[in-house]
Amino acid sequence: MTIVTRSIDDDWRRWIAENLLLDAAPSALHDALVDHGFAPDDAAREIDAALASPYFHGAARLRNRLRKREWILSVYGALERMRAASGVIGRRERLSRDEFFEQYYFQNRPVIITGAFDCWPARTQWNFDYLRERCGDCEVEVQFGRDSDADYEVNQPKLKRMMRFADYVDLVERSGPTNDFYMTANNTSHNRAALAALWADVPVIGEYLDGESPDTGFFWMGPAGTKTPFHHDLTNNFMAQVIGRKRIKLVPLSDTPYMANHLHCYSQVDGSAIDYERFPSMRHAHLIECTLAPGELLFLPIGWWHYVEGLDASVTMTFTNFLRSNDFSRHYDTYHEL
Repeated sequence: MTIVTRSIDDDWRRWIAENLLLDAAPSALHDALVDHGFAPDDAAREIDAALASPYFHGAARLRNRLRKREWILSVYGALERMRAASGVIGRRERLSRDEFFEQYYFQNRPVIITGAFDCWPARTQWNFDYLRERCGDCEVEVQFGRDSDADYEVNQPKLKRMMRFADYVDLVERSGPTNDFYMTANNTSHNRAALAALWADVPVIGEYLDGESPDTGFFWMGPAGTKTPFHHDLTNNFMAQVIGRKRIKLVPLSDTPYMANHLHCYSQVDGSAIDYERFPSMRHAHLIECTLAPGELLFLPIGWWHYVEGLDASVTMTFTNFLRSNDFSRHYDTYHEL
């Protein structure tokens, strides 16, 4: 009988190199290769070749430099946990401009501000009937089919659907909890013009935001059960809750090494039910939770991981046009697989 053995290709060589750089024992890699049908001698030869390669030695030196940076992040993470041992985001009433920027914006710390947009007409006027009356005939862009796509956030450009805004409001109003459809900031390029009649109801929060900026904010609307998976943004953000409540889970920027981040700004961790067996590193992440109620303004610092879930049918406005520089994406180039 002829025994057929597999040939080790470049995909498996990359797997060997990556795991060696992650400090996996060569013997463990050898056993895994044999278990996958590779001849023991071939497995040993490939592992030895990887360990002897000058390319591998160069990659190992780069790994060591990156580990130094991870150590720096770990220091910031430890300091963050000392400062916020309770795991609760502070609430501040009508926080002054100087206090906000000095204590939170510049220090990369979240905060919930109350009373900041009580003067908005939207706070008293926005309801489903009002939204239908103001913009019901406008055609808006909405994401649909999110429940049938496990990577709905990554694949959101493929999930767009156009419809009358009144029909969408009806759908949100009569729907039970679902994540299948959601109007998000990713739909803004079209919806900013379509819903322009609403912008006068959400005037700029001049204490913190730039009223001269062409950025007029981002409109989010969906039923209870909408989810935004764990990710980080490339800007600082304000999240102004107008209708309904949202639950938010946050992890500091400094804990990025624990977040199973293998593509761009997305995490593989399901924020709705964190699987600590599959992602044991999450046990080291400093998880902070809050519920954002109507009239509350959450500052989401740049780089902070966040998972958002609608507890009620909700409308949220988000903003990035701060009075201080918020241009941090210029040197960001890791949109690809990490």
